[in-house]
Amino acid sequence: MRRAVVSTAFLALLAGTPAFAGDQIRTIDLFTRPQAAQPQEFQSIQLIAQEWRKLGLDVNVRVMPWEQMSDVVWYQRDNWDATAWQMVGRPERSDPDEIVFNLFHSTTADKGYNFIGYLNPEYDTVVEAERVEIDEAKRKELIDKAQEILAADQPNMMLVHPKQTFAFDKTVWDPASVVEQSGIGIRNTWTFMSLTPNGDQKDIILNSGDNVQAINPLYISGGVDSWVFELVYDRLVRVGSDGLPKAWAAESYEWKDDKTIAVTLREGMKWHDGEPVTPEDVKFSFETAVSGEAPMYAPFATNIENIAIDGSTITFTLKQPAASFVTSSLAKINLIPKHVWEPIIADLKTKEENAESYQEEMPIGSGPFRFERWLTNEEIVLSANKDHFNAPKAERWILRIVPNVEAALGMLRSGEINFLAEFSGDPQVLLQAAEQDGDLETVSTVEMGFRYVAFNNRRPPFDDPAFRRALSSAVDRRLIVKAAYRGYAEPSNSVVSPALGFWHNAAVVEGFEAGHDVAVKILEDAGYTLEGGRLHYPGDQKETLAE
Repeated sequence: MRRAVVSTAFLALLAGTPAFAGDQIRTIDLFTRPQAAQPQEFQSIQLIAQEWRKLGLDVNVRVMPWEQMSDVVWYQRDNWDATAWQMVGRPERSDPDEIVFNLFHSTTADKGYNFIGYLNPEYDTVVEAERVEIDEAKRKELIDKAQEILAADQPNMMLVHPKQTFAFDKTVWDPASVVEQSGIGIRNTWTFMSLTPNGDQKDIILNSGDNVQAINPLYISGGVDSWVFELVYDRLVRVGSDGLPKAWAAESYEWKDDKTIAVTLREGMKWHDGEPVTPEDVKFSFETAVSGEAPMYAPFATNIENIAIDGSTITFTLKQPAASFVTSSLAKINLIPKHVWEPIIADLKTKEENAESYQEEMPIGSGPFRFERWLTNEEIVLSANKDHFNAPKAERWILRIVPNVEAALGMLRSGEINFLAEFSGDPQVLLQAAEQDGDLETVSTVEMGFRYVAFNNRRPPFDDPAFRRALSSAVDRRLIVKAAYRGYAEPSNSVVSPALGFWHNAAVVEGFEAGHDVAVKILEDAGYTLEGGRLHYPGDQKETLAE
């Protein structure tokens, strides 16, 4: 990522008032979570707003808690301008299909993950092609092309791939039992299943700055929520610590041809209510994903033509070949009990809301941990499922909601928590604490997830790629890395993290030019004008959204 040579474009833009200018652009609202909860995000947004104001924009930074921000951005899709956002590192995202397709394809813009409303037919064509391309080299070319289109269109303003730093109390947990997962770090399902107590303390007690929104196997809600449902619910396949898929609830799987895969269900599995897990449950789980009641999961099952059952074997026949099917579908869809969810889905089909808004009083899965209780804004408690085929070594998994990062570190040092699962403060402070205490161990990992500013492509001026490019170019990502992340991040201009080395297109990062004058030149070329220090639309364009 390089900074352009300073030009005189901005001075030229200031020199005179053109004869024809559009309306003044309204005040732009830019959302962020509170500083105490997300200091890196908050600091990034302050720096970004400062650079945008230099372009002649009036920027209103609006601070709101995660639950409120999520509700506005996700369910009121026409009513916001720009927001800080993140995509967390999930194991199944080790294949880039989920990100490049689900986050930007036009079919997911209404209710799915494309909440920004990005529409580009060329992009759709490319990511549709990568989904069915079996040849890995050819598929990589398509994934590279997708990254190039996004870099040109800037539907989002990519910021960084954080270097996440976690810590645990090594007097409580055997360090040899901690698993580092590629692109995710040590806070992962494999670690939570394998953590081995050194003594009498057998509860994993961890923290989160964000509240849990839902424990719902049909709703991909916040990143913290996924920590919970990945433990409560099983999947046919799990992505291993090496980033490769491994049979899980499936005893095995085998491709019969490029559109047919046979899965053998593991014997003896039971739901947490004691009922057996059956092939019919598996079929129901995948069919529910495309029932219209789980729109966020639909893209991972729409390519399934048929599901046939023969004894313990479930055969999936696909409409088209899919190189990522094992990782992005078999390792993505949560298995749910038909006897619990079938009547719920039937009832929801008679109502306006879908399964995303439904919360079981007692979530029932088959996973390595059972749900025990949820005290809103306080804690979630899971207990080990000792009957599971990969039963945890710990007794309980207790998540404490700690909105303040300093308080979370204090609780780790005092023993109130023993696994620091989230720390968005200065990593050096954490490293110093570990050195001083002697009983803490830290691990840092470049995440496959990313932090970014989401632009609402539905609303002018964000519906103009030139405007988005200008706002993105106004900020040197090295400033964000240094000032907000204290060096613990990689600058980004791609949704595919450098942690996914084979799929990452480094050229779109290295070729990105940033700087105030770069942004001004883009705006000038697109016809935007400055009058009285305020930015105006091109030509005779009117402001239709001003209050």
